[in-house]
Amino acid sequence: MTAKLEWKAPGPGRWALDRSHINQPATLINQRIQATGVIDGTREMFEFIGAPLDALEFRFVNGLVYSRIRPLIAPDKPAAKLPPLPLLKVAIRLHPQMRKRRKTAERMLVERPWRAVVDDWRRPGGRRDQIIARNLELQDVDRASLSDEQTITHALHAIAWAHEMMRLHFWLHGFDLGPIGFLLFSADSWGIERSELVPLLEGASPSTSEAERILLRIKKMVDASGRQPHDLDEMQAISDDIRSEIDAFLRVRGALIFSRYDIDGLCLNEAPDLLFTSIMAARDESERTNEVIERTRRLTERVRERIPAHFRNDFDDKLTEARAAMDLRDDNGPNTLEWPNGLIRLALLEVGRRLAARGLVHEAHHALELDESEVSVELFSGRSPSADTLAQRAQWRTTDVSDAPRVLGTPEPPPPLDALPPAMAHIAGGMQTILAEAGLDGEVRTTGLTGVGVGEGVHRGRVCRADSPEDAIANLQDGDVLVVPCTTPAYNMVLAMAGAVVTAEGGVLSHAAVLARELGIPAVIGAPEAMNTLHDGMIVDVDAVAGEIRIVANT
Repeated sequence: MTAKLEWKAPGPGRWALDRSHINQPATLINQRIQATGVIDGTREMFEFIGAPLDALEFRFVNGLVYSRIRPLIAPDKPAAKLPPLPLLKVAIRLHPQMRKRRKTAERMLVERPWRAVVDDWRRPGGRRDQIIARNLELQDVDRASLSDEQTITHALHAIAWAHEMMRLHFWLHGFDLGPIGFLLFSADSWGIERSELVPLLEGASPSTSEAERILLRIKKMVDASGRQPHDLDEMQAISDDIRSEIDAFLRVRGALIFSRYDIDGLCLNEAPDLLFTSIMAARDESERTNEVIERTRRLTERVRERIPAHFRNDFDDKLTEARAAMDLRDDNGPNTLEWPNGLIRLALLEVGRRLAARGLVHEAHHALELDESEVSVELFSGRSPSADTLAQRAQWRTTDVSDAPRVLGTPEPPPPLDALPPAMAHIAGGMQTILAEAGLDGEVRTTGLTGVGVGEGVHRGRVCRADSPEDAIANLQDGDVLVVPCTTPAYNMVLAMAGAVVTAEGGVLSHAAVLARELGIPAVIGAPEAMNTLHDGMIVDVDAVAGEIRIVANT
């Protein structure tokens, strides 16, 4: 019988559970990479933009990630109660680090460096191209031909690269999420609701739908051939041109982890059925794209007319920057997170195959349970951890953690924004807005089958409940309502078949919300009881306007 898990705060302050990225106990290597990369990347980013914050910190409790924003002053001795506002303002004004951050924040709001970061990402030879080149360099290693020592060296290089990319991933969040937060945070001063601004971002992330466009091109080639393939092999055999298109697609996507944000997830190369199904389900969205452009233009004009005249230039600038940042936001993860994770997976599976051949592990995939410090050539000499130990780790990670509390620790009131100098208040407000709207602050703002509505209208369909992308791939039928805890990049490919999507976790800026918005699929995001109440075969209405799911027939 499994002992009852204890849920204790991993440090001082208040810690919020993040189920939108990790929904089961994480591997040890993933825990190491996130624990170091998140705090290092956000600490560097907060200092760069002048935020009155030390860092975002991730710590793991029973394998699940809890996060905390570390204040700049006395981060390890959080106050349960803030001093009176006048004293707080004096303390902030006199504190050396706060004075330095104030000057930085003022400069940032003038220079707006996020523009340069976004431009550099897409520039030929820029940061994105450099990352892809290194990803491909590690991907192209002929792992089977390496010696044991070279295999371990390669695995360590992949792990080191993932550490570097995790740090960069979170540093970039200051520039892909920051402008979006600044736009939404400004809503109050402009006299409008945040919810009115989010639809203005629709169509701003071509990276989200890029895979769909490529798969559609392949599907058109298949249709033109007059053949009806039954699997990916048959599809590739139709013509050299189709094979070349599929090979090119897999060249830059085949090693990406798609089923979860951990190295135990599958790479796309390992799921030919998913790729085949996604190609055959690809839809021509060109007409809808034109409609989105026109609808967004009209909405923008209507919102702009309601903003006081002296704020309209600020609105124009912030909306332009937020739309530019949206594409970086959705292109950041695949290149800096999912691809490096896939490279670790491929490297460790080669280690595992060699260990299994010598009887040193029970299954090759148990090598994914190694801790970073255990990845050594001595593994091939039977050095611990033993085969039983790795098997036990793999088994433990199947532990049911559905009762994990959403918040651990003691309340930690942030300083009110009106205690901060204006530039710092704007920066801090943008950061707070992002955490709230992405559903990462631990707060539950809806109940039952209500959440954040994305899209237009009401879709009625059959529920397909899936705990993982693999479940969705196996069971989703055209027009179904896909009900999931959260989404990962895997759903970029399978969601085209869904008539609507419902998630239990996330907010208006979560991956699921962005994906649904860009693909034009009605959604309700962050409905707390979705996974507990909705079951396969139910007929439900997904009301994207009201943000609710209504059960029509409980079949």
